[in-house]
Amino acid sequence: MKLNKYIDHTLLKPEASKEQVLKLIEEAKVYDFASICVNPTWIEFAAEQLKGSDVKVCVPIGFPLGANTSDVKAFETKDAIQKGASEVDMVINVGALKSKDYDLVERDIRAVVEAAKGTLVKVILETCLLTDEEKVKACQLAQKAGADFVKTSTGFSTGGATVEDVALMRKTVGPDMGVKASGGARSYEDAQAFIEAGATRIGTSAGVAIMKGEEASGDY
Repeated sequence: MKLNKYIDHTLLKPEASKEQVLKLIEEAKVYDFASICVNPTWIEFAAEQLKGSDVKVCVPIGFPLGANTSDVKAFETKDAIQKGASEVDMVINVGALKSKDYDLVERDIRAVVEAAKGTLVKVILETCLLTDEEKVKACQLAQKAGADFVKTSTGFSTGGATVEDVALMRKTVGPDMGVKASGGARSYEDAQAFIEAGATRIGTSAGVAIMKGEEASGDY
């Protein structure tokens, strides 16, 4: 198992500087991670820096609340891809899910999937805000809307990924859809536990520590 290729090396803090983003990119090149995950303002810079490597640029959409309109999320998706993003992680409309407006949730995801035109789409459920029933429903809606992955968390709410949530999501979507665990992997052991539960991608700022077999401090 190539653990490095499970990792989306992540820096989404609003105060992240160009120097910090460049450090993230250089680390991703050294360890050959699956992607770096950065805010949209850094797409062009990151894509330029990663030319010649197979590390992808992953960008969040409707982040971190998911409360933008579907039109805005679709536009943001097109803009991100045009600027060099090769994966997008969109946040669902959590309030609509809570309101049982499942048509809106599905349409919202589908708007991003259609705007992406084949670019990989991961759907962030924000599991810490959901009941198990809502997690299952969100997974089903993401699958129905044609997304490639379901993802646990933004890392900006009340909690991150748990092994139990990853296992529930994998059970719901079956073997063919991706499952991304985000916010919670701080060590090699954490990463292994998520993978064993069914994760095929791990979003973390602790990628280097994980690869070194160390425990990272801090969050996400």
